[in-house]
Amino acid sequence: MHSLPHDHTGARMKRVRLERHLTQRAVSDLSGVPYSTYTKTEQGVIAATPHVAAAVARALRVTVATIMGQPYVDELRLDELDVLIRPIRESLDVYDLGADPDITARSLAVLHDESEALCAAIRAGEIKAVASKVAGLIQETTTAAHSEGGREAWLTLASLYRSAYDVATKLGFQDLATIALTRMDWAAQRGSDAVLGGMCHYMRALTYLRDGQYRTGGRLITLGLSTISQADAGREQQVVTGQLHLGAAVMAGRAQDEDRAHGHLQEAKRLAGETGEAAKVKWLAFGPTNVKVHRVSVLAELDQYGEAVESADGLSIPDDWPRSRASHHYAEVARAQMWTGQLEPAFKNLLLARKTAPQQARYHPTVRETYAGLEAAHRQLPHSFLSYGSWLGASH
Repeated sequence: MHSLPHDHTGARMKRVRLERHLTQRAVSDLSGVPYSTYTKTEQGVIAATPHVAAAVARALRVTVATIMGQPYVDELRLDELDVLIRPIRESLDVYDLGADPDITARSLAVLHDESEALCAAIRAGEIKAVASKVAGLIQETTTAAHSEGGREAWLTLASLYRSAYDVATKLGFQDLATIALTRMDWAAQRGSDAVLGGMCHYMRALTYLRDGQYRTGGRLITLGLSTISQADAGREQQVVTGQLHLGAAVMAGRAQDEDRAHGHLQEAKRLAGETGEAAKVKWLAFGPTNVKVHRVSVLAELDQYGEAVESADGLSIPDDWPRSRASHHYAEVARAQMWTGQLEPAFKNLLLARKTAPQQARYHPTVRETYAGLEAAHRQLPHSFLSYGSWLGASH
């Protein structure tokens, strides 16, 4: 029995294609995806790569989330995460209403510590814990910022908006993530922080990367680099600049621009050599390890899966590295191994992604598509493979 539902990514592509009254050949032509690749993806014979999903979404004039099936509503309901989204959405709506007379805000020092704790928790993969707290903290800090004003209040609020963005992104609510970023930029401007402004452009660029709009994403990277250049020179500025180059490298890789991708990687490597490991600086996990991790991602985006696997083989993840970032890396490696026919190692890395940050892995599109690709290979895999599909919510 298949462990995947009938509503896999390929099935969704077919459904939307038929709604648009298009043939497979027409979608292939409109998207630029080779006909054979498109038909095999639609049939579920091969997994949908991020590049293919984005190209097909553009051709069919829908969001990538529609093609990928996000958010995964049934699983969110089972994990009791769906009920936490509405309060977050409501907390983002009161940004300009001034101080709430029914809220007595704690001191800015306490609120700052709370916001930092959420940043640490999201990077430890504790999505539910952050989702349950962030809405209340946003409302409380909104009142504090409007009541007291001052740079610290606005920057603390910006940090909380960032945590709301992290939750929304990881759970697949891209519309909510966009709103959270808009609020983050609004608060950062009031705090007059060029570093945070550069980060806003970086994270906004990532939303366009996920939606396959590489040109707009690239423009945001350029704007982010311009913004961060106005910040005071120092380690924070270097870290955010380096992270912008890493984002640009993945963007270029997914757009199949190899020279530009490696150029950005090289500049990020240079900056990482100066900053060293800086995982907690603005919670970006920047440093030599992240440059190496992004190189694996870029090679995979360029469809150079063999080289991606080789790069991953020589990469050691520090024990104190953010669990959310490590889990994402293991999922990327699993994807590359799947495409090179290394099925058992790929499944082991999916298991490692789950062990490292289970809440994140459960809702990670790369984990789900890689699992789908492994199942489609129809090879002998451990019994635990099917139970993994049940855990993902992919069994009927």
